[in-house]
Amino acid sequence: MPSPRTTLAIFWALPWSAIGLAIGVLGLASGGRMQRRGRTLEFYGGAVAPLLRSMPAGAGAIAMTWGHVILGQSAAALDAARQHELVHVRQYERWGPLFGPAYLLCSAVTWVRGGDAYRDNPFEREAYGS
Repeated sequence: MPSPRTTLAIFWALPWSAIGLAIGVLGLASGGRMQRRGRTLEFYGGAVAPLLRSMPAGAGAIAMTWGHVILGQSAAALDAARQHELVHVRQYERWGPLFGPAYLLCSAVTWVRGGDAYRDNPFEREAYGS
């Protein structure tokens, strides 16, 4: 049974997890797969893969986190990105429904200041360990 703190963190991130779950279900309906890892659900393949490939970050994203849901192009992509994405899970737990607006605001401010809206975003810098 999860601790009260863990339960609160899961509920705090729930609005974003619901979006990830909806995308994951689309992936399952189109031949994708799902696996549970700790307190996250991981979806890969199916419609999830082309969605991630179409992301604006160059050649796309190999994985993306929505609350407690991690989406990956493939099982190998999830393996490669898991530690990075788990940092984002913890960020969602801290920021809850404010994570999306805070992330976008950081990207916008970073870009206006001449930085890279993705790589120089403080949320990404934390996830990349710098």
